Amino acid sequence: MGDLAPPPEPGRIVDEPVDEALARRYLAYALSTITQRALPDARDGLKPVQRRILYAMRELKLNPESGFKKCAKIVGEVMGNLHPHGDQAIYDALVRLSQNFAQRYPLVDGQGNFGNIDGDGAAAMRYTEARLTPAAEALLAGIDQDAVDFRPNYDGSEHEPVVLPAAFPNLLANGSTGIAVGMATSVPPHNAAELLDAADLLVRNPKATIADLLEIVPGPDFPTGGIVVESPTSIRDAYASGRGGFRVRAKWDLEKQERGAYVVVVTEIPYQVQKSKLIERIAELIDARKAPLLGDVRDESAEDVRIVLEPKSRTVEPEMLMESLFRQCDLETRFSLNLNVLDEGRTPRVMNLNETLQAFLDHRRDGLMRRTRRRLEKIAVRLEVLGGYLVAYLNLDEVIRIIREEDEPKPRLIKRFKLIERQAEAILNMRLRSLRKLEEIEIRAEEKALQKEQKDLKKLLKDDKAQWGVVRDEIAATRALVGPDTELGRRRSAFGDAPAGGPVAVEALVAREPITVVLSKKGWIRALRGRVEDVAEIKFKEGDSAAFVVPAETTDKILIFATDGRCYTLAGDKLPGGRGHGEPVRLQIDLAEDHEPIALFRFEGDRAFLVASREGRGFLTPENDLVALKRAGKQVLNLNSGEEAARCVLAQGDHVAVVGDNKKLLIFPLSELPEMTRGKGVKLQTYRGAELADVAAFDAADGFGWLDSGGRNVSCPEWEDWLGKRAQAGKLAPRGFPRSGLLRPAARG
Repeated sequence: MGDLAPPPEPGRIVDEPVDEALARRYLAYALSTITQRALPDARDGLKPVQRRILYAMRELKLNPESGFKKCAKIVGEVMGNLHPHGDQAIYDALVRLSQNFAQRYPLVDGQGNFGNIDGDGAAAMRYTEARLTPAAEALLAGIDQDAVDFRPNYDGSEHEPVVLPAAFPNLLANGSTGIAVGMATSVPPHNAAELLDAADLLVRNPKATIADLLEIVPGPDFPTGGIVVESPTSIRDAYASGRGGFRVRAKWDLEKQERGAYVVVVTEIPYQVQKSKLIERIAELIDARKAPLLGDVRDESAEDVRIVLEPKSRTVEPEMLMESLFRQCDLETRFSLNLNVLDEGRTPRVMNLNETLQAFLDHRRDGLMRRTRRRLEKIAVRLEVLGGYLVAYLNLDEVIRIIREEDEPKPRLIKRFKLIERQAEAILNMRLRSLRKLEEIEIRAEEKALQKEQKDLKKLLKDDKAQWGVVRDEIAATRALVGPDTELGRRRSAFGDAPAGGPVAVEALVAREPITVVLSKKGWIRALRGRVEDVAEIKFKEGDSAAFVVPAETTDKILIFATDGRCYTLAGDKLPGGRGHGEPVRLQIDLAEDHEPIALFRFEGDRAFLVASREGRGFLTPENDLVALKRAGKQVLNLNSGEEAARCVLAQGDHVAVVGDNKKLLIFPLSELPEMTRGKGVKLQTYRGAELADVAAFDAADGFGWLDSGGRNVSCPEWEDWLGKRAQAGKLAPRGFPRSGLLRPAARG
C-alpha cells in the first residue's frame, strides 16, 4: 500500500477522476495481496506469514532440542513484532505447518491437539505448544551469517528476513496453494531427497532437460500417500510448462473373509481429502442406491487410515467396485499444478521444474557468497585484534607502563606502536590471565589458521566451480537428513497405470433391472418395473394414451428423437418410477413446447437410423452419433424455419419405402442414401403440395407391406412395380393401402 499518495492537508480537496483513483488504489491492493499474502517465494517456498512464524520461533529459541512454548506466546510475538494481522490467521498458518497430513515435511513440532485428517480443528492456542522441527532448522541455517537480506518490520522497531536461507527446495518439497488478485498458485508436495538429487544433477549438468529431471523426480509425493495415476506424457507436459494436474487415487488392499467373502480396505486417501466427509459421501451413495455393488462402509481408523468397504455380494469384482467409487467420490481427486511464484525480483511468474530448482540453487550460491564475504570480514577483524595482541606480548613491559602511568593510555598506545583503534581497545580489554606464555603460542596458531582460511575463502570467491562444489556438499549434507532410508524421507506416494479415459461400465454404477419405458401422447414419461406384456393394462390420465412403450433395462440409455431434429438421451435409472403417471418429459430434457417426440428407443449401438423431414429430405446416421451428453440434446437433422422432422426409423435392410400424404409411394435402394452425423440430407421423394407421411427400411428378401385399419400386416407381392430412383415422385400406392399412410411396423423397426 506504500504507493498511495499521502493524505491531503486538512481542508484541501483533491479533484481526481473516480476511475483513476479506484484503479490506483486497487492496483496497490492487488500488488500487496500478490506479494505479501498469496504467492510463495520460489527461493524458500514460504509466504510472509509462514516465514515470520519460523523466524519468531527461532528468536524465541524454540529449537528442536529445546522445550515447547505456548502457541499463544508464539502468535503474540509474531503479531506484535512482525505480522500485524489477526491472531487467528497466524495461528491457522502455524497449525498447518505442524500437520503431518498437510505438510510433507512439517516445519513446526506441535504438542497438543493440532487437528486431524477427519477435518477436526485444532484446540485453542492457549492449550497447544510448539517448537521448530529439524526441517525448519535447515531452512533457517545460516540466517545469522548474513546469508539473506533483512528489512525493517511494519513499524521499523525490528528487522525481519526477506527470505530464509533454505537448505532444501521447500517450495516443491512442501508445496503451496494460494489465490491472489487475478492469479493463483498450486504446487503439490514432492520428495525432498529426489529434489536434492535433481538439483545436484543441474549443478553437474546445467543443460539437463525436463526428461532428465523426471528420471529422478517422477512426480509428487503426497504426505497422505495415495497412487498417482497420471500418464507419463501428461506429467512431463505439466512440469515442462509449469501448469497441469495429477490424478491421485486411494490405496486399497483386499482382505479375504470366511466362505469366499472379502472386504476392501482403504489405507491411504488422496491429499487434502477429509476422511469423515469421504465416508459420509460413500454412505450417501449407498443410501441413494448409486453404488449398488457396495453393501456397507465402516471407519476402523486409529492412528492409521483404515476404511473398510464391504461389497453387496461376494461375486462382485473388487476392481469394478473400486472403479465405480473412484468416479463418484473423492477416493480419486485431481491436484492441479500451477507453478506461479515470486522470483528473486519479487515478480510473479510461472516457472517450470528446471527454473524452480535453478532458483533454489542460485539462492544457495548467493547465500554462500554472502556468508563467505561475512566470514572474510570477521577474519580480517580477528587478525587485526591478534596483531594487536602480539604487539602487546612483544612489548609487554612498555604496554604495562603506559597503562599504569598514562591518563589516556589508548591514544598513547596507538601512537607508540602504530596501532589502530580496534587493536588498542583489544589490548586494554585483555585479562591478566591472557599474559601467560602459552597464550602467545595459541594466538600465533590461531593467526596462522585464520590466514589460511582467509586465503581459501578469497580463492573461493573467484572460482565458480569451487562455489558450486560447496553447494553440492551442502546438498549432500541436507540429503542425509531427509534421505529415503529415513522415516521422514521415504517416498509415500506410488505410481500406477493411468485409468482409461472412457466412462466406467454402467453396470458398475447401476443395478441392472428390467423396466418398461412409457411415454404418453401428452408427453408424460415413466419407467414401469419389469416387462409389461399387455399395453392395455397401463393407466393414463384422462384424455391421454400411450405414444411409445419400449422394454429396456435400468442400465440402458433411452434416446428420444423430436420434431426439432434433435436427439435427446435419458438414463434408464434416472426415469421417474411407475407409481402415478410419471412426470413431463420436458423436466428432464430441454424440449421446446412447440415440438414433440416422434421416436423413442433404447440405445444398442452399432446400428443405423434413417431420419427424415416433412419436406422429404433425409439421410442415414449411426446410432452412436445420436447420443447426447447435455439436456439440450444433439442436433442431427438441420431444418429450415418452419420445417419439422417427421421420422427416425431403424435402417435395417437393403431398400427404402417412402410415401407422401398424397398417397404416392416410392421404393429405392438403401445404398442411395448418404451416411451423415448431421445435416439436411438429400431428397427422398419429390412432392407438389404434399408432405412426407412415412418412411421405412426393409429387406427385399422379407417382402414389403403395411398395416391395415384392423392392425393386421398386409403384404404387397408386386412391390417392385414401385421401384425407382431416389427423389422421384413415385406412383399411387396399391389398392388397399391404408388412409393413415403407415407402413408395416416390422419394416419400420
